[in-house]
Amino acid sequence: MIEYILDFISNAAPFWIYVALFAFAYVENVFPPSPSDLVVVVGGSLISQGTISFIPTLILTSIGSVLGFMTLFYIGNQLDKKVIRAGKMKFISIAALEKAEGWFLKYGYIVIALNRFMPGTRSVISFFAGVSELNIKKTVLLATLSAFAWNAIIIYLGILFGNNIETVDYYLSTYSNIAIVITITVLIFFIVRYFWNKKKKKEN
Repeated sequence: MIEYILDFISNAAPFWIYVALFAFAYVENVFPPSPSDLVVVVGGSLISQGTISFIPTLILTSIGSVLGFMTLFYIGNQLDKKVIRAGKMKFISIAALEKAEGWFLKYGYIVIALNRFMPGTRSVISFFAGVSELNIKKTVLLATLSAFAWNAIIIYLGILFGNNIETVDYYLSTYSNIAIVITITVLIFFIVRYFWNKKKKKEN
């Protein structure tokens, strides 16, 4: 499937290449997992061949990323505590939601600024940013900066290693796996600390 997608992008007319780059950047945030990063790398490879241009590629992929981020932000914003209190999402407790909101209110903007560099967690970040009702203007600004920075890097990798996409894919996959492991480790730490503090309060 991925090979077919990459083959299509590599052989399509410039207009459809831009459409595909935008679409994959958007979809990756809303319906993960999606090979959008690898697709953007292929876009960089096509830039090195003169098929498409750098600026439109960077702008379209970044806009797609931000729109995808804000789609889940909006969904999270709508599925607030009122929905959960109504019993429509019984698997999420009010206490757990308030804990997540408190964390996001404290660290959320930093996480949003880094979200594109945290593959595997982007959708979760955008959703809980919406649930926590973070300032939409600041959220859009930071998500945009994050998208432009990340996309510029992987487009450049595509330009630099255009003839060796497999190598770039390998390093991107390795980076993603490391990022996911770190994220899960941090999450486990906070969960353990939460229950430990809860236990200590009961004992006192």
